[in-house]
Amino acid sequence: MHPIVPVYKDLVLVGGGHAHVQVLRRFGMKPIPGLRVTLITPDVQTPYSGMLPGYVSGFYTYDDCHIDLVRLARFANARLIHATARGVDLSSQEVLLVDRPSLQYDILSLNIGIAPSTLDIPGAAQYTVPVKPISTFASRFQQMVKDASTTSNANGAAGISNSDNVLNGLNPTLYTVAVVGGGPSGVELACAVQYRLTQERIRVGFSEEDASKSIRVVLISKGDILSGVAPYARKAFLPLLKERNIEVHEVNAASAIDNNDIKTKNVGARSKGSAGGVISVGQNVLTLSNGTLIPFDTCLWSTQAGATGWLARSGLPTDERGFLRVNEYLQAENGPSNVFGAGDCTTNVANPRPKAGVYAVRAGMPLAENIASYAQNKPLHPWHPQSSHLNIISAGSRYAIAVKGKWLGVQGAALWTWKDWIDRKFMAKFGSELNFDEERMDKMMTAAALSPTSAAPLGPEAAALVAVSRMRCGGCGSKVGASTLSQVLEKLRLDKNTNTQVDNNSNILVGLSSPDDAAVLEPPPPGHVTIHTVDFFKSIIEDPYIFGSIAANHALSDCYAMGATPTAALAIAVLPFASSKVTQGDLYQLMAGANKVLHNAGCALVGGHSCEGAELSLGFSIYGTAPQKFLLSKAGLQPGQALILTKPLGTGVIFAACMRGLAQGRWISGAKESMLESNSVPAEVFRQFNCTACTDVTGFGFLGHLAEMSRASQVTVEVDVASVPILEGAAECVAAGAVSTLHTENAKIAAVVASNNGEEVDFVKLPEWTVLIDPQTSGGLLGAVPAMQAEACVEELRRRGCVGAAVVGKVGDRLLDVVNGGSDGPLGNGGVHTARFIRLNM
Repeated sequence: MHPIVPVYKDLVLVGGGHAHVQVLRRFGMKPIPGLRVTLITPDVQTPYSGMLPGYVSGFYTYDDCHIDLVRLARFANARLIHATARGVDLSSQEVLLVDRPSLQYDILSLNIGIAPSTLDIPGAAQYTVPVKPISTFASRFQQMVKDASTTSNANGAAGISNSDNVLNGLNPTLYTVAVVGGGPSGVELACAVQYRLTQERIRVGFSEEDASKSIRVVLISKGDILSGVAPYARKAFLPLLKERNIEVHEVNAASAIDNNDIKTKNVGARSKGSAGGVISVGQNVLTLSNGTLIPFDTCLWSTQAGATGWLARSGLPTDERGFLRVNEYLQAENGPSNVFGAGDCTTNVANPRPKAGVYAVRAGMPLAENIASYAQNKPLHPWHPQSSHLNIISAGSRYAIAVKGKWLGVQGAALWTWKDWIDRKFMAKFGSELNFDEERMDKMMTAAALSPTSAAPLGPEAAALVAVSRMRCGGCGSKVGASTLSQVLEKLRLDKNTNTQVDNNSNILVGLSSPDDAAVLEPPPPGHVTIHTVDFFKSIIEDPYIFGSIAANHALSDCYAMGATPTAALAIAVLPFASSKVTQGDLYQLMAGANKVLHNAGCALVGGHSCEGAELSLGFSIYGTAPQKFLLSKAGLQPGQALILTKPLGTGVIFAACMRGLAQGRWISGAKESMLESNSVPAEVFRQFNCTACTDVTGFGFLGHLAEMSRASQVTVEVDVASVPILEGAAECVAAGAVSTLHTENAKIAAVVASNNGEEVDFVKLPEWTVLIDPQTSGGLLGAVPAMQAEACVEELRRRGCVGAAVVGKVGDRLLDVVNGGSDGPLGNGGVHTARFIRLNM
């Protein structure tokens, strides 16, 4: 465990752009004592724009050209908040977020990219695919590739059937892609699309000639293509575009391209309401400002995008187009001194430059150093970006054209190879070269510790925090202060963003609305019994709001597994020592996430306790009620029943891998989504399909909890291993050697497990074994229903959102010699057993 350091200030990075990834890497290598770094991002993998054309061409995989922000944040010991920003409250110093509470900051930096510019053109937002933001482009592009790879027109409206050309019984249908935007990105995209779709058609059986003829790419530019770069680029690309049968429409230009002879011609009057020469977009057709109609199957929109609207609405200093104005220090120009920004979302007032990825990349380190200096009350250093840069423009295949300044230009395959080397070297800094060695991480954490020496430059408040942190009291002296608690509870009651209320149950007589020494609840109605359960664990993720939600879900699951309805909850929260502002903010985030889950479950938060501790931890004691005759238990398995698991396994190994930098961000996101799924729906469905036994799969793992049910019911069980659902990435994490710290203890369950023919098996050598015994946080329900109803039960579970639900086995015969274990784990009675009552069908 790394030492916990008092947090004095919060640096919040909004957006995972090219500049901020360098800020994260810098703070991972040189942390600032007492400064906590938080990244807010709507995407856990951020694209590198320089490799997008290669991705479209098919030369790079998705992972090749995306930086894993979860892994990078882990390297930097930074919190990652997977959310979308919707504004900034400058007065309260909070970032406003979509569908969750705002997050406070002391220092703020913005690197959020740009928004699509489709809103200005009628129909563009509805019928086109914006290239920016790149994060949303990738998935829609893959669908386009899939559509174009088929032998029939995807939309049935724009394509022209090439019925005379029949190959191997296939009817190659013309597929048209329109690319709007004649800048470097638009030209690169047109070339890449033409290359990729041609190759895809060849892959499915077309000849090279037929594939080329069946793909039509149209490039539309408002004026000359590549007008913003050296003339050499346009001169070099025109014959190349003709060679690849890419049609060029230079609308409103003094000259235009005729694809047949590359002559210039007058195209028409200029239209004010156009973008990229387009005045409107219909379903499968573009209308150009000169009246030309361009049919299409897919339209890619690559014009200059605009600023995110909330920048100006938040009161930040912006230019006439809505971009954040920054000075030579990358601070908000004539705005709050603690607000910084870089990349396409900004306008550098002192040194104006085009909105290009190269400038965002080069702003990264100056931004990081100035933020570090500001946090330590040190002088800032001006950044003077170079006046021009080498622009390497890919040409679809492994060929590129490069220009610099007004006159320098060169082209060739070697240029593409060189660019590929540069791009891969850049990406490696944020991927394969990140060092997650435990010794390095320990040194980094030690360097981040506030000490009297490191606190001195931060001011008297930091020095005071260090002074009181040297020896902290135990007992009731370790409680979170009363004023902090009362402010958090009041904010929970009043904050509209939480969409919850405490004490939202009429059975609560005394709760948080009128706090006393204890909560008071009405007794359940006649014929009902009360259910009491408790769960508590330390955080496995950096986001306190999501952790609060997961902890509440986890605690409620015991109640659902018993067939009960949760009514009230008491919380126990442990927070690391920090400044009072930080403690209040963290406790609010924690309880807001938990309270939202409890509210949705109809369970009132009626009280709790909080204290200081080494690590962020949270737990709940849940009170519920149920009709006594409808109670479920582990002891209700009946021979012949089907076993159904409602969630996939693997949260333990995935988060163990995350700690070592072995897990990909999308695997972490998938595991979080699974843990955030409530077990209330599965409990309802199980009741509907006559479930007689149920438990929630948590710390003992799937086989451990199944063993508890088997022992309590005195039956054998058979598991179809291939049918057990697992989370994406879990198998890869196991293959990489990641296991939970509870793995060794859970592995003792092998004593009661045999193969389906009753023989002993060396389960340690089986790749599935680790997942079957993996401890789950907020895992699914494991229930038994009549075999004849199993298929319908799974279908209903999936219809209601439990997409990972599956029949995973069946209940066998009675086994009377099984020792009836008590409450001391899946083996029972200290691990004594008389039979191998779990059979694995491998």
